[in-house]
Amino acid sequence: MVNALKRAWVRPKVNRAAEFRRISFWLALAALACLPFADLTVYQLSPATELGRLLVGMATPDFLATEYLVDAVFTTLAFALQGITLAALSGFGLSLLYQLRGVRILAALLRSVHELFWALLFLQLFGLSALTGVLALWLPYTGIFTKVFGEILEEVDRQPEASLPKATTLSQEIGLLLYSRLPLAWPHFKHYARYRLECGMRSSVVLGFVGLPTLGYHLETAFRQGHYAQASALLYLFYLLIATMKWWCRGALLPLYLLASLWFLPPIASINWDLVIQFVSQDMVPAPLRAEHWQWSADLQPWLMMLWQEQILPGLTDTLLLSQMALLLTALLALVWFPLRSRWLLPKSLRALGQLFLIVTRSTPEFVLAFVGLLMFGPSLLPALLALGIHNGAIIAHLIGGYSQTLSLRADDTPKGLSRTSLYLYQILPRVYPQFVTWLLYRWEIIQRETAILGVLGITTLGFYIDSAFEEFRFDRALVLIVVTALLNLLVDAIARRLRARLQQPRRLQHRDA
Repeated sequence: MVNALKRAWVRPKVNRAAEFRRISFWLALAALACLPFADLTVYQLSPATELGRLLVGMATPDFLATEYLVDAVFTTLAFALQGITLAALSGFGLSLLYQLRGVRILAALLRSVHELFWALLFLQLFGLSALTGVLALWLPYTGIFTKVFGEILEEVDRQPEASLPKATTLSQEIGLLLYSRLPLAWPHFKHYARYRLECGMRSSVVLGFVGLPTLGYHLETAFRQGHYAQASALLYLFYLLIATMKWWCRGALLPLYLLASLWFLPPIASINWDLVIQFVSQDMVPAPLRAEHWQWSADLQPWLMMLWQEQILPGLTDTLLLSQMALLLTALLALVWFPLRSRWLLPKSLRALGQLFLIVTRSTPEFVLAFVGLLMFGPSLLPALLALGIHNGAIIAHLIGGYSQTLSLRADDTPKGLSRTSLYLYQILPRVYPQFVTWLLYRWEIIQRETAILGVLGITTLGFYIDSAFEEFRFDRALVLIVVTALLNLLVDAIARRLRARLQQPRRLQHRDA
């Protein structure tokens, strides 16, 4: 009787395998439900012809025709080095206070606005200056570093700290941090900062699409003019920079690189403070509120309703449709591609080619892939869907492939004569699937952020209406739309966190690259 009562009152253990299947099912079902409502039309009359021209250009890169190549590369690296260095320093400082709710909220707000939207804001104040590019990278990456560094400090082993006397003063608290937690967290800090420098280089390329003179600016020009040989030369050089990071990106050399970047591209600009004050106090204030006597029902409410019906609702709909479909495509491509890096599924020679493929696809920013897709397929959601799926699928495939390398299969797990397909389906996939779902949920919020900014290319997500508002100098509308985008990103991030907690997946410090 007592045992029966205990069983009735004790909450049953969650079947994690069933939870993984259930969450996977509902995410896939949500994406499939979006398909009938999404515009995936191919508007170009002959996409195969354009693709053929692109492939010819990729096969015959013209390095000699790009006289601006050196300056573009140095500018791209300078923005990334300066922006990520500032973000790492400020993020580290804020991570020490990450237990405070206000710091967590600030970090969430900063990272919820994409660097391209920050760039559009700063362009109005500082123009096409180095300061605009550095600030656009600094703010969102500060939010990212704050979150990740704070979580790393929370997750490190507290046993060394427990063996020391309890701190009673601020100086003792700092001493405990320096001598107990920080030495354990430092290797993870360095690894993550290096990964974020690679991300910063991709972001720096994307800033070129709003006019800053990085590789992205010259890429856009070359692609629009159909000079695919020049565009491929720019892309190949960028791939080379990413692929060789483990040789040139060394801790002892980074201060020298940073000093060189400051000499080459000092982050300064002529600041018109009257313009800044006008922009903040007038231009960004909703138009109805600028009147001396305004009313909610007569002025502000109709303005907001007009904005909701004409821009927010259609942009929000396409953003959600695209992000959910891209999440499913990311998952499918990652499951297909991760064997390219697995020693259990491919020989070493083929793995080298697979690794090269994954480097190229994950190093190419979604923005660039979507831009190329627009040239071939026209302004539907299809180019953006393919770009998001290919880029993020390659990132997760790279991570899962590396994770599969650590698996130890016993002799009785791999019976003689077992085909590689059977090995994949019955031995490898079940072991990596929980980690795969966890990484996919980590990427969900990032996919959502990238979905919005693809609207700058003319795809009708929220970014399309934000970019249009900036072009029309309606900065108040742009601000409202950016706030809506940020809230949507925060909502998706909260849902993803809730699902990860439901899966009860232990967090691992080495998996922050997702």
